[in-house]
Amino acid sequence: MITHQLDEKPDSTQDAILLYLKKQGEMGVSELCEVLGITAMAVRRHLTALASEGLIDSRIVRQSRGRPSYRYKLSEKAESLFPSGFQNLAMDLLDAVFEQQGHKGVMKILEARNQKRSVRLLERVKDKDLKERVKEVSRIFSEDGYMTEWKELPDGNYFIFQRHCALHDVAN
Repeated sequence: MITHQLDEKPDSTQDAILLYLKKQGEMGVSELCEVLGITAMAVRRHLTALASEGLIDSRIVRQSRGRPSYRYKLSEKAESLFPSGFQNLAMDLLDAVFEQQGHKGVMKILEARNQKRSVRLLERVKDKDLKERVKEVSRIFSEDGYMTEWKELPDGNYFIFQRHCALHDVAN
């Protein structure tokens, strides 16, 4: 399971496959064999593992003769493994707002963001019972990068565990 951000120096064959797919776009098994220097069976084994993690998508390409072939590309989920400038952008924007409008300006922006998130959250949990709402809230926070889990407690209450702060760098 890949749990780290990828950079130009892959730590494993699966990291290398993801990097090649990021740089080259869609690729087939034979192309991956060539650049990785491993057998088709080994490439397929790695592709199967990556697909089971939801990190790659495939499509069938029909040939004029013979068996169809598969082309592989990164999934949306895999894009999050690559560095992005969003944290720096968020920091720069908040700094600019702070310089121009002070602490109140920053708080106003954060409150507006929270309001939008609340509307989205309420839309997704309406018409659900309590247990389904807890599951959906946990899912929404995980989608936003907070790595949440939920648990039903012996007394019938629910607890949502947050394992990661998606805004850690911005908050600091």
